[in-house]
Amino acid sequence: MMTNTTTKTRNTFLSYFVLFLLGFVVMDVGLGQNTTSNEIKVGVVLDLKTNFSKICLTSINMSLSDFYQTHPHYRTRLALHIRDSMEDIVEASVAAYDLIKKEQVSAIIGPRSSMQAEFMIKLATKSQVPTITFSATSPLLRTINNPYFVRATIDDSFQAEAIASIVKSFGWRSVVAIYVDNELGQGIMPSLSEALEDVEVHRSVISPEASDDHILKELYKLKTEQTRVFVINMDASLGFRVLKKAREIGMMEEGYVWLLSNGMTHMMRDNGRSLETMQGLLGVRSYVPQSKEREDFSLRWKRKLEKENRAGDGTEPNVFALWAYDSVTALAMAVEKTNTETYMRTYGPHLLEALSNVEFKGLAGEFKLINRQLESSTFEIINVIGDEERVIGLWTPSSGLVNAKSNKTTSFLGKRFGPVIWPGNSTVVPKGWEIPTSGKKIKVGVPVNRGFLNFLEIKTDPITNVTTATGYAIDIFEAALKELPYSVIPQYGFESPGDNYNNLVYQVSEGKWDAVVGDITITSNRSSYVDFTLPYTESGVSMIVPVRDNKNKNAWVFLKPWSLDLWITTGCFFVLIGFVVWLFEHRVNTDFRGPLHHQIGTSVCFSFSTMVFAHREKVVSNLARFVVVVWCFVVLVLTQSYTANLTSFLTVQSLQPTTTNVKDLISKGESVGYQVGTFVYDLLRDLNFPESQLKPFGSAEECDDLLSKGTSKGGIAAAFDEVPYLKDIVSQYCSKYAMVEPSFKTAGFKPSFKTAGFGFAFPKNSPMTGDISRAILKVTQSKEMSLIENKWFNRLNLASDCPDQATADLSSNRLSVSSFWGLFLIAGVASFLALLVFVALFLYEHRHTLCSKSEGSIWRKLKSLFRIFDEKDTRSHTFKSNAVHNVSSPITPSPSNVQIRPLPRSMSLNREFELRRACFSMSKERFRTQPKHDKHGESDIEFGAERQREAKQTP
Repeated sequence: MMTNTTTKTRNTFLSYFVLFLLGFVVMDVGLGQNTTSNEIKVGVVLDLKTNFSKICLTSINMSLSDFYQTHPHYRTRLALHIRDSMEDIVEASVAAYDLIKKEQVSAIIGPRSSMQAEFMIKLATKSQVPTITFSATSPLLRTINNPYFVRATIDDSFQAEAIASIVKSFGWRSVVAIYVDNELGQGIMPSLSEALEDVEVHRSVISPEASDDHILKELYKLKTEQTRVFVINMDASLGFRVLKKAREIGMMEEGYVWLLSNGMTHMMRDNGRSLETMQGLLGVRSYVPQSKEREDFSLRWKRKLEKENRAGDGTEPNVFALWAYDSVTALAMAVEKTNTETYMRTYGPHLLEALSNVEFKGLAGEFKLINRQLESSTFEIINVIGDEERVIGLWTPSSGLVNAKSNKTTSFLGKRFGPVIWPGNSTVVPKGWEIPTSGKKIKVGVPVNRGFLNFLEIKTDPITNVTTATGYAIDIFEAALKELPYSVIPQYGFESPGDNYNNLVYQVSEGKWDAVVGDITITSNRSSYVDFTLPYTESGVSMIVPVRDNKNKNAWVFLKPWSLDLWITTGCFFVLIGFVVWLFEHRVNTDFRGPLHHQIGTSVCFSFSTMVFAHREKVVSNLARFVVVVWCFVVLVLTQSYTANLTSFLTVQSLQPTTTNVKDLISKGESVGYQVGTFVYDLLRDLNFPESQLKPFGSAEECDDLLSKGTSKGGIAAAFDEVPYLKDIVSQYCSKYAMVEPSFKTAGFKPSFKTAGFGFAFPKNSPMTGDISRAILKVTQSKEMSLIENKWFNRLNLASDCPDQATADLSSNRLSVSSFWGLFLIAGVASFLALLVFVALFLYEHRHTLCSKSEGSIWRKLKSLFRIFDEKDTRSHTFKSNAVHNVSSPITPSPSNVQIRPLPRSMSLNREFELRRACFSMSKERFRTQPKHDKHGESDIEFGAERQREAKQTP
């Protein structure tokens, strides 16, 4: 009994001991896992002072806690190293550099904005450190160009098709895209413009640092346009400021449409923001499915805030917090799959590969990276009604807009799944455009002008007593207003300019006028206190003078078409061509033989007669023919050009100015005129004109009267004014005056007198200055400009009656060698080549003379060649044909050049005939000729058969 009890006690003890050992082993294994876990450093770069980053950082910490609580057996642990980017691009880059170089992190989460991410991802790519962002949505950040950039959020370009489907479904033909001027706003525009290819897209850019005044100015501009559909894409803080100001100025009323992008729609309730100011807005947002995990996360979030006494402070989790949660989960899973010991040197690329292959169902939906970024296939269309974001439809790439309840394709203009409430609590679908009934009104100052009424004239109706402004300047201004993208209603006010326009222009800077319109000259002095538009007229100051008729008063006018060098060059070429032709024809053409004076006269006469194509001498040499053909072409061009230019001189230059030099006017004491009230008076005084020589005029008629009188009768010899005014005067009196450009246009001109034409004056930094300038460019480049000019200056009729000032240039326009050097080059080269060929053939033909040793010295050989050149070329075909036809004998002669001159038939003829006797010696049917020489030294031929012929003739 006692033994059994002892045995039982021992078994019980052994059982407890085994259990204790098993518990110890299990506990030891658990402790071993914790102590041997591998810590992976991960950097976090966020704007820690912003509410957005606080929410996302809380979500990141909760994700780490939840993940490792669910996966306690994992061998790796993420250790977060947090840096504050302080809402600055440079600070974000510095933080990333510090994490990579000092902390040697394996990955970086962040940054908050697309602007901060642009440089960070380049730095991370160079260091092969994967950078995971959950809030940088700009399409300009391309994952293809940055292999270590992972976008765990939705690219903004994905929503462009959804926005376009809404616009097209309602039939709106024009929209205004309002976006922020940075990567976030600019990134979506290419995709949006492409999706809205059949819709007119206007753009409105808001600066990220825009003040409330700037926002109001831009909204007022949009309010005056016809389009009433606005698509807004910018960060939430700036975007909802824009919406608030739009509500203040009445742009949230009936007829308006506001469509928010994905990022703004998700952030509607950020910071406890009320939806009361957003009634009737439409929004597009990525679809986030409901799930048990998401509900559980929301409950734990609220408990955490209550525990930290932060409940109700507006820090509710948004979609970006969900993406931050899923990003950390995906990174923890990828780190576990990557063996740090095996891939120590290539850890970054292998971690990136593991992260790209991670797939799971997260809080924001299915987490699956395609080309290292999330893709959303579904967008919700929401409508703000009361304090509710009502989902009125869905959009998918395959089906487009579908009914949110029945999941059937729908059109908002067809069968709806619920009423849409528009701004102004209206249920009527806005048409998307409206003709502005109240455009922006501006006060426009107009100078009361007494002269040059074509530019500006003030008329008062005697019946209605209504004063109106007309003229060239007014038509240009109103045509420019029509080109503006918004409506502007000018309210004209009339002001007497006094002595000049300076006071009127200065009133713009004082705020009396919103603009000054008229023949206002743009000067550097006036530009110091107002802004001018681009000029709508020509610039500069010139003068007009009377013209006198010089027709047929110059006996040597026929020499003026050509300059002296051209006359000399042409004459030299005539002599050269004559010499070259004589050289080629002297040995083979009897026309170019004879006494020396005869040869010189023939050559020169032949050459100069080609000028009128009247040369009578026959050219038999092929080389001479070639040279003559080329020279005739040159002569043809020269004569035609001479004729045309002479005609121009005899017609255009019949009117000559009385003077073209300002110094002559001063030295001769001539009086000159200037338009009263302009700065030209100061200019003339600066040119040293005595005040006694200056006389004012107020209109084109007064100027004509003074110029007609001349200085001797109390008038003027010249009138100085700006080019537009002078052209107006010349167009009215084109046969009496000519406009010439004095030397001070380009030299001796003080800076204060430099002008840029006529323009319209606006206050400094006025946004309308640039708009009006661009509109002026459109008007001046269109057909409307010609219509306005013809209306006020009758340019079409004057074109036929008045010579063009450009063609009436009174300076000589002679032709010179530079105009025809190509022709002379052709003629010279042709003559030179032909001369080379002739010399080569001549030397080759008489090479025996050059190579003969009997001739002795070189000088004798040259004398022999010159003697041969001076003789006839008896082998030429021209002399052979003459010999055959002139010989008359029953006996066929041997081939020889025999010329028989006829004997004189009567002794009464007072002529000296050359006797030619031919002595023929018969030997085996051949003739033998023996030359004889008479007293003149010419050769004679005696025929040996003369006696036989006489014997036969004797009966």
